[in-house]
Amino acid sequence: MFENRITIENRPLLEEYLNGYDYKTSGLSFSALYMWRNINCFSWKLSGDYLLMAGISHLELEDGIIEPFLFPPLTKTGSYDPEGVHRAILEAKEIFEQSGHPFSIRLLPFHMIDILKEAFPGEMKYIDDRPNHDYVYRRQDLVELKGRDYHGKKNHLNYFHKNFQYEYVPLTSDMADDAMRFIDEFNRRKEVPEHEMQMLKMEEEAMDDVFRNLEKVGYTAGAILIDGKIEALSVGGKLNKNTITVHVEKANVNFRGLYQAINNEFCINVPASIKYINREEDMDIPNLRKAKLSYKPVKMIEKYIAIFK
Repeated sequence: MFENRITIENRPLLEEYLNGYDYKTSGLSFSALYMWRNINCFSWKLSGDYLLMAGISHLELEDGIIEPFLFPPLTKTGSYDPEGVHRAILEAKEIFEQSGHPFSIRLLPFHMIDILKEAFPGEMKYIDDRPNHDYVYRRQDLVELKGRDYHGKKNHLNYFHKNFQYEYVPLTSDMADDAMRFIDEFNRRKEVPEHEMQMLKMEEEAMDDVFRNLEKVGYTAGAILIDGKIEALSVGGKLNKNTITVHVEKANVNFRGLYQAINNEFCINVPASIKYINREEDMDIPNLRKAKLSYKPVKMIEKYIAIFK
């Protein structure tokens, strides 16, 4: 859609804009954009004082509809000027329409709607995008698992601690081959429809690249070893000064309590300055929604779709 792709080399420039304003949403961090850059065909361009980022969504893959969308324009100054936003969005809209695509802004955090309303008074419609709302948890809650709400989680975790000898280690790029062996075994245990298997294959390629560039991109990652072998891993990235997003979390389900253990250990081992853990969206998958709600989020980051009326 736009001329520039996301690379490790342009990380400093992109982070000027990604860190220039508190977007709060899991997708607007370099770690997230880099991880999914090929799957979602992310591209960007500068427009006046703003950076425009486009991508495609795979949530509608099953229906065979893949349409590009624009993220909200990114600023590096911490502020938005209605005229500048107006010009940047109209430039993007023209590029979309010239390519034969309908124009929409997606993954728009609720707290940015007023910025668009100022730039386009009465011209846009805002649609609640529940499948893409982010789940945010207090890190301390996930470390301590205190009280009745976490009783079931604590039981699984206690069972794991009692029955398995394990070691939690930082995941580094020199463990990439072992991490990929784990991902391969993890995916082979799954029985999923063809379109989901396609996505898993694309995800495997993304993970291989991520594991080999953990330090260069600035990921926070950890693994649980049982008998010296990776049986669970978690990969996250810093979203803002007090929040880390968990992008990937996988565990061998043959070990009861291992999912609870990798979540717990990851939260214990992140820097002390981290107060919140963003565990991304549920993509409208019922089991995923149930699992994310069961950890009792302290807040949801609501996201919207904006289209011209």
